[in-house]
Amino acid sequence: MIAVILVGGQGTRLWPLTEWLPKPMLPIANRPFLEHQIDHLRAHGIDRVILSCGYMPDAIQEHFGDRLEYVVEDHPLGTGGAIENAARGLRDTFVVCNGDILTELDLTAMVGFHRSRRAQATIALHQVEDPSRYGLVRTDERGAVSAFIEKPQPGERDVDTINAGTYVMEPGVLRLIAPGATVSVEREVFPRLVDNGLYARTDAGSWIDIGTPDTYLAANLQQMPDGGLVDPTASVDAGATVKDSVVGPGARVAAGAVVERSVLLPGARVTGGMVVEERVVGMDGEFVW
Repeated sequence: MIAVILVGGQGTRLWPLTEWLPKPMLPIANRPFLEHQIDHLRAHGIDRVILSCGYMPDAIQEHFGDRLEYVVEDHPLGTGGAIENAARGLRDTFVVCNGDILTELDLTAMVGFHRSRRAQATIALHQVEDPSRYGLVRTDERGAVSAFIEKPQPGERDVDTINAGTYVMEPGVLRLIAPGATVSVEREVFPRLVDNGLYARTDAGSWIDIGTPDTYLAANLQQMPDGGLVDPTASVDAGATVKDSVVGPGARVAAGAVVERSVLLPGARVTGGMVVEERVVGMDGEFVW
């Protein structure tokens, strides 16, 4: 089966990190985020991955080489335009993933649901505690999408499921997107499929969008082993305290330093006496966030 991953965004909310590295290549537990995502897809039978690239594609291609396929946008096309551009010519059911979602979604079950409904497109949904922060998706008892709620009012809080950024699609959906056009799949394509083959399925698997400083830190802490992760090339002095943290390649932690629930990026320096708690640290001990 084929998956298209949307990795074209600039990731401006994660600056300054994304000034020198595209968001999908940022380290999560000392591995590029995209490696985690591809491993998840492979575990669910995805054997062909097409990346829809835009911002800094060379860094991605240099890392993955010919293990993946690459389609590079000449200009930003939006999510819908990017899907059409990358999936053009596909003849079979395919999966689409946003390139900043770390999830344990049961993709196999989602594909099975999509086929059982003979859907044109199926949206993965995730329940959230505070739905007011997101656009919500309302469905009927069979999972057919009945409405999108962009800014829920107090009386609409009966819905707590959001678009989780993974889709299963039939090639026919691409006909709704003009080649080369800048189109949002969420705002311009999916609404046209309501009552015309659009379904959604809620999944209880873990889900996190790595696109903000807080969630980037949380994703690292979620993916590290119990107690933390220290790269073999890092140096942690015996007189330092490092707990529940990710310590990247070449990082150094001096005697007397305390690091807890934090991420030390490659080459980070934490000098004696520094206390780092729930922070992301770059080179020379500079707090990134």
